[in-house]
Amino acid sequence: MSVGHDALLSDGFVLSTMIRVECALVAAYVEVGAAPRGARVEIDHVFGIDEKGGASARGIDVDALVRNAVAGGNPVIPLVGALKAQVPAEHRAWIHRGATSQDILDTALMVVARRAVEQTRRSVANAAVWARQLATAHADEVSAARTLTQHAVPTTIGARAATWARGLERAVVRLDALVFPAQLAGAGGTLASFVEITGSTDAADALPAAFARALELDAPDAPWHVARWPVTEIGDALVQAIDALGKMAADVATLSRTEIGEASEGVGGGSSAMPQKQNPAEAVLIRSAALRAPHLGATLHLASALAVDERPDGAWHSEWPTLRELLRLAVGASAHGSSLLAHLRVDAAVAAATVGLTGGRIVSERLRGVLVPLIGAERFAALLDGDDDLAPRLRALPEAAGLDVDALLDPARYLGLAPRLARGTGHAGGGTAQSRGVDA
Repeated sequence: MSVGHDALLSDGFVLSTMIRVECALVAAYVEVGAAPRGARVEIDHVFGIDEKGGASARGIDVDALVRNAVAGGNPVIPLVGALKAQVPAEHRAWIHRGATSQDILDTALMVVARRAVEQTRRSVANAAVWARQLATAHADEVSAARTLTQHAVPTTIGARAATWARGLERAVVRLDALVFPAQLAGAGGTLASFVEITGSTDAADALPAAFARALELDAPDAPWHVARWPVTEIGDALVQAIDALGKMAADVATLSRTEIGEASEGVGGGSSAMPQKQNPAEAVLIRSAALRAPHLGATLHLASALAVDERPDGAWHSEWPTLRELLRLAVGASAHGSSLLAHLRVDAAVAAATVGLTGGRIVSERLRGVLVPLIGAERFAALLDGDDDLAPRLRALPEAAGLDVDALLDPARYLGLAPRLARGTGHAGGGTAQSRGVDA
């Protein structure tokens, strides 16, 4: 799902981010006047923070860190020891000073989440633009709307694509509304250690905002160590984005069935055993993400609800892999969604032919309103029986002598607002991706 797109979620990147968070704490101490500037300069240099593309995790054995994390229940404990060993003795005390493991890990995951959400947002916005282009290009091309798998009434290819676009655009709005607060609360959420270290309640109160600025995160209003809404809101927005992508992918997979053939993916899709096949590979991958994402979102809520005391026993720990996996799915699914829509091939001729498979019965909703007053409900039901062409039957009805049968049966004349909705001009003006603030 996420191969080639999830470098921001690798163990190595998370480790580097935790180290940057530790360095940001030193920077925050300097900003509030508690630590000497030389400590920040030296520590940033040791971990490459002052270098463009610096490798902050150099000298850290990831596998060993993971093994050593078991004893304390999180990776920050062994990491702090490894970091202190690399820092000159005169500045060593400022590493992790006053912080608790949750401060570092929560904040690191917010940094990782912000970067991954930005990447997801770009891909979802691109997908929405592609969907809008499809909607406009095919706004008037007739297709069969399906309800409960069966032909319902005529719609247009563009109206269906516009439905995809609206879901994607709304997902972008949700992603844009997210906040990513830093966490700096100390052992029990009271910041007592920071008051002691800075010697001032005002300095301690200013420290979390300075910490957040150093990492380009949002300043927290208060500790959220057991108020887990930052995590659940990110999860909810990601699930909504993957839902929107999944809806589109499910439609594409259905429309690309051999016996339907109204759409096909433009890239990939080979089979190992059946050379004639072009599988909807990207749609399949996106659907796999959409099937998994809601359960991951639910796990985040379950962990949030069980965040007991001032640090939970296991619920907090369950968030780390869950959030990373949900971010990974979102990054991968959105990249595939943008690619799928950019290369999607639509066969309007096949879609139009499919509309005629029921001999005009796809407009039976319209026919009922016209014919039942003339021939009654029972005769109308009998008229629809079978799957032959309805036109000769209608012309044979004495009561239909004054009707334009061809116009009555023309699906293109029973589209309602579908073309307008496809162009984004239905209802109260609708709007396009661009007018809603969604861009690439």
